[in-house]
Amino acid sequence: MNQYILQNIRAFEMTGVMMRIISFTLVSWLGPESPFLFVWIFNTADAILLSWCSVLKKDKAYTLLNVFWIAVGVIGIWRASS
Repeated sequence: MNQYILQNIRAFEMTGVMMRIISFTLVSWLGPESPFLFVWIFNTADAILLSWCSVLKKDKAYTLLNVFWIAVGVIGIWRASS
């Protein structure tokens, strides 16, 4: 799986970035009417994808940033589901 991702890393990274843009755009447009649980799950999924890519690329700063977003996402999912 890692080899496949490395061979297509630009596509995977672009997918993750587009997912993040979509989730923040949704919150910006809908405000308090946003489906926050969905947004948090979607945002956490893109953070996992981007973290995986950054680990494979051995990019420590990008890995730290996206692992941070995973932690924020888990907290957001927990709070949105309560």
